[in-house]
Amino acid sequence: MNSFISFISVFVLCYSLSAQKIFVTKNSYQADLKVYVVDYEYQADLKAYKVNKSYKAKGNSGLWYFTKNNYQAEKKLFFVRYKYQADFTVYFVDYNYQSGWRNEEQKHLLN
Repeated sequence: MNSFISFISVFVLCYSLSAQKIFVTKNSYQADLKVYVVDYEYQADLKAYKVNKSYKAKGNSGLWYFTKNNYQAEKKLFFVRYKYQADFTVYFVDYNYQSGWRNEEQKHLLN
């Protein structure tokens, strides 16, 4: 029973550490990843939704909270002008239940 509780505790901790707190950099060399925003959902690797509170950003599911300071973020992103410059593409959705990965091969980038 103790090992089960320990396992659950570690799982919850790991899950909460992968929350998507994002800081947008002004220069590409400051970023962990480069992202391109696409016009249509079918073009995206990730469908992201902007949440208004940091506790609402859960796991690696596309719920993003944008921080004001880089030290608060878990990932620093730079939005590029051209698709070929990007590590992955994103489409911003209107509702949180629409968020998620379309291309699972890119999911490791935000872990």
